[in-house]
Amino acid sequence: MIKIIHQILCLWLLIFLAACGDSTPQLERLSDDAVILAFGDSLTYGTGAEKNESYPVILENTINRKVINAGVPGELSMQGLKRLPKLLDKHQPKLLILCHGGNDILRKENLAEAETNIRQMIALAENNNIPVILLGVPKPGFFLSPAKLYANIAENTNVIFMPNLIADVLSDASMKSDPVHPNKAGYRQMAAVLANTLQDAGAL
Repeated sequence: MIKIIHQILCLWLLIFLAACGDSTPQLERLSDDAVILAFGDSLTYGTGAEKNESYPVILENTINRKVINAGVPGELSMQGLKRLPKLLDKHQPKLLILCHGGNDILRKENLAEAETNIRQMIALAENNNIPVILLGVPKPGFFLSPAKLYANIAENTNVIFMPNLIADVLSDASMKSDPVHPNKAGYRQMAAVLANTLQDAGAL
């Protein structure tokens, strides 16, 4: 009887582990000359650190692929949506890392409109067969968590969603330059986690 119970428990454990396997969607391998477009606002630009310490610069040096820093400090999602098509045409990226909407949150703009804008950014990329990694931006507060609009977007799109990367960095005082921006160490951490995600997804 004990043996049967043990076998049943082992079977359930195997089922559980199978269900909890690698949840990172798979990407096509990035060729050595592939271009990645890092698109967003000040979090992408690297506010809070030197120009060569932004996460796109560090990521480029880590993975040996070209990473374009297309971050514009202070930009709202509506402005970003207007800016993105030209950059997609110019750089023809094989991957888009999208981190937008933070200024909409900080300025208390209409977040339903921000969600629509970010969805349209993703659609622009996917219509060009460009996969997207979406970074969640946290709401201001003592306990940082991403604004709900990002989970809403991730639920019915094909993005690789990283909800807590920025929140985790900004929750560590040693990795931020101010309440809403990382410092050099924070951007280095962002780049390291993104590089690991690309590795897990089969892109590297």
